[in-house]
Amino acid sequence: MADSAYVPGLFIRSSDAPRHSAIVRVTHWINALSFIGLLVSGIAILLVHPRLYWGETGSVDTPSLIDLPLPFVFKGQNGWGRYLHFLSAWFCVLNGLIYALSGFLTEHFRKDLLPAKADLTWRSLKRLDAEEPLSYGVHQRLAYAGVIFFLFPVMIWTGLAMSPAVTSVFPAIVSLLGGQQTARTIHFFVAAALVLFLLVHVAMVYLTGFTNHVRAMITGYSIARREKA
Repeated sequence: MADSAYVPGLFIRSSDAPRHSAIVRVTHWINALSFIGLLVSGIAILLVHPRLYWGETGSVDTPSLIDLPLPFVFKGQNGWGRYLHFLSAWFCVLNGLIYALSGFLTEHFRKDLLPAKADLTWRSLKRLDAEEPLSYGVHQRLAYAGVIFFLFPVMIWTGLAMSPAVTSVFPAIVSLLGGQQTARTIHFFVAAALVLFLLVHVAMVYLTGFTNHVRAMITGYSIARREKA
């Protein structure tokens, strides 16, 4: 039986069915920890050489594509950053594979993330997603689908393209991108897009009910507005 609570003017009842499955909740938090490790170590690696190039090679003696407004901080001291980055990356990739396999087998992607064809209209896209708090709106679905099916795969591809051990066996991974420095530059911009997504995600969680969203992602259940009393 679902729990319920009373607030003046509203009858509030917890959802009978879990909003998030156990596999979604576990992989979400593992991914969150992995992303923090990737972000911290990625910044440390970037501060060793905060310049971006295009092509195969790039150094302080060659023209750069972009000079980031960051100082050269960890010159020759990025061993810990690389180690943490690779460790976090493999946790993220393996965790993502489990999530993806589960998402396809349980039809989580089709039912909860991919927008229906009827939702991909200009009228639907202009409408704010405020009607049903227990399901993702079209804007959320598009954002999550873009992250899962585009940004993360490109992040993994460009990350592998910067690994000499991987490219020595599969050279096409880097040659299709035009070189390791191209892979590094794309990797940086995709990382920036993921950080922007994370900031918006956290802000929306806070604005639409931080306690409910966190409870749902930990226990599977949240308190949802049902009807007028």
